[in-house]
Amino acid sequence: MKQLLVFVRKEFYHVFRDRRTLLIMFGLPIVQIILFGFALSSEVKNIHIVVADYAKDFQSARLIEKIKTSDYLVVEQTNVYDEQIEDEFKKGEIKAALIIPPNFSSDQLHLGQSQVQLITDGSDPNISKTVMNYFTSIFSDFEREALIATPGSSSLKIKSEMRMLYNEEGNGSLNFIPGVMALILMIVCTALTSVSIVKEKEMGTMEILLVSPFKPVLVLIAKAIPYLLLSLANFTLILLLTVFALDVEIRGSLLLLYLESTLFIVTCLSLGLLISNVTNSQQAALLISLMGMMLPTLIFTGFIMPLENMPVFFQVLSNIVPSKWYYLAVKSVMLKGLALEYVWKETLILTLMTILLLSLALKRFKVRLQ
Repeated sequence: MKQLLVFVRKEFYHVFRDRRTLLIMFGLPIVQIILFGFALSSEVKNIHIVVADYAKDFQSARLIEKIKTSDYLVVEQTNVYDEQIEDEFKKGEIKAALIIPPNFSSDQLHLGQSQVQLITDGSDPNISKTVMNYFTSIFSDFEREALIATPGSSSLKIKSEMRMLYNEEGNGSLNFIPGVMALILMIVCTALTSVSIVKEKEMGTMEILLVSPFKPVLVLIAKAIPYLLLSLANFTLILLLTVFALDVEIRGSLLLLYLESTLFIVTCLSLGLLISNVTNSQQAALLISLMGMMLPTLIFTGFIMPLENMPVFFQVLSNIVPSKWYYLAVKSVMLKGLALEYVWKETLILTLMTILLLSLALKRFKVRLQ
């Protein structure tokens, strides 16, 4: 243990002396948080919704059928109730819910207008606003068709009450914050860890470490510990920027958020160790870490390009990207305030990925250099 602590201290010295490493670790998060938080926006299709139809009459059936014909909305259920809707949102299986009151048809007949309620998942502000626009267009078409079908009626309107669940103020930065966290931690942890070990090979100091009384496995562990601690400090910096610069409220457990982030950091470190074992130059390690990890994180996580828009093959392929599961877990805990019981699947998948990557890294670690 004393040898391990001495080696860890040596690694900290290396990190703090290397300005490029410090710039990547602490400069990159600040720039990306600001750029992604203020500059990006996106839209989506194939939005899964549920309908609570309390009217269960001809007019409500026509409205639901009208919604089903949309190319952008997918109606999962039409017979849910108020108490079930929140559970569906917590599970992350829907993006919106439409509530049709019992007096829907009678209000149309006697008052010339009826009222419905639309609830959207505000943790994805761009999707939420897009859903609202889609429903506004659907309601307009429904009103026009109803007037044509009822020539004697002078006016017929649907008055909708719209609410963005988890994001009442409509903060557009919410959807990008968890994604940027996943992107930063994936790139920084993976790249810096892989480069640090390959650097020892290039400088010829790895031979000294391997022939020393220090166990080879502890070399990997000692290399990873400084980056684990620095990444947690990095994550804390991101949270501070998120709260004070972007005005985003952390709704869930801070402890659970740190636990999920620690697990993801260990996953990224394990991947970095594996990359370092299959490369012999810093350029190759950096290229694989940056290009090989950045593009899958951007494409398959879902915070920039919605996964629902992709072909089924790519949706299945996204399941092997660790950042996707971290993104889903952080969004649920941080933005929705959900507990571990709602993110256990993401946590379990990240744990299995960590065990697999770490096992492969240790197995492929060469105690003899050629």
